[in-house]
Amino acid sequence: MTAHTATASAPGSCEELVSRVLAGAYGHDPRALRVSTAFTTRQSVRHPGRARGYRNEVLSLRIGAAVGSCAVEPGELPDTAADDCVGTDAAALLAHPLLPVRIAALDAFLMHALPHGPASGARPLPLPAGGSLERSRARARAVVGLLGLPPGRTVLVVGVVNSLLEALRERGLRYVPCDLKGGTTEWDEPVRGDAADHLGRCDAVLASGMTLGNGSFEQLRSHALRYGKPLVMFAQTGSAVLPRLIGSGVTAVSAEPYPFFWLDGGPGTIHQYGGTR
Repeated sequence: MTAHTATASAPGSCEELVSRVLAGAYGHDPRALRVSTAFTTRQSVRHPGRARGYRNEVLSLRIGAAVGSCAVEPGELPDTAADDCVGTDAAALLAHPLLPVRIAALDAFLMHALPHGPASGARPLPLPAGGSLERSRARARAVVGLLGLPPGRTVLVVGVVNSLLEALRERGLRYVPCDLKGGTTEWDEPVRGDAADHLGRCDAVLASGMTLGNGSFEQLRSHALRYGKPLVMFAQTGSAVLPRLIGSGVTAVSAEPYPFFWLDGGPGTIHQYGGTR
């Protein structure tokens, strides 16, 4: 493989992206934009026909009409986190001691400055109405399509979603499932706890935007950039952040801003950046 090189316009890291935001590179002063609403969304789910369920917790911040989000492990955020953000300017929140707050603030700012759409480089993809499992599978097929890999290759999946594993199986792709929570997949396969230990054995990486909020993203980005491996992100967390890093290790993003597919049974839209067309 040939290593991907950072494009002239792409920030070299998430930290550089923050520096550009603070310098006004995206046409708005983050010191002049305040969070009007902050809220958390908690979800428990077990799709019909599935033996296992999972839980989600997401911090979301609103700036104007834009909502930025960062998923966390349930119970990780202090109860005061949302209250602390309300009325605070984006620049101050980009220096907040809690990483999930910083990511949610960066996502909200970029959603305000560069909303998803063709002008920002996105290809809108309709997500059909339906039950939770039907919508999960539709999203998974769209995400996996961004990899563009032939059958037989191995994908490191960071942040286990069983519908994504199912979609990889349908395409004849092998996978190594990794998640900090460990456990097993729907097919009783062991879920590895440390993705870094398995990067070398995979041809591509498919990772959740949640890696931005738990601090593990940079290692994935650096590895993909160094070794020329595709890094596809499925992003509810940081849906407006990760597209800005395409060309600096990230090769494609499936961006899904709030409200997420699991909150509603009606039709929706996900936004694809990079990858196969």
